[in-house]
Amino acid sequence: MRTLEEIKRIIAEHKEEIRQKYGIVILGVFGSYARGEQKETSDVDILVKVERPLGLKFVTAKLELERLLGLKVDLVSINAVKQKPLLWKSIEEDLIYV
Repeated sequence: MRTLEEIKRIIAEHKEEIRQKYGIVILGVFGSYARGEQKETSDVDILVKVERPLGLKFVTAKLELERLLGLKVDLVSINAVKQKPLLWKSIEEDLIYV
């Protein structure tokens, strides 16, 4: 199991590469890892903002983050959650930008 600091470090090390490949301009960790409540079976919730719609590349970006982190990733688009105010408020409360 990785720590939040390890996750942030790995994402930061690869952030430019991810931006260039996928047009992801904002990445943030939320959920159990951000709150320090993760368990061995927890996935990492990552919020992203993209410059342009990714289509199937969204899945490729998710798989690449899983490979880099060595953990399951739940990749969420900021555009999707901002349309759901209660969900956005919940995410925003523990969101840690990387």
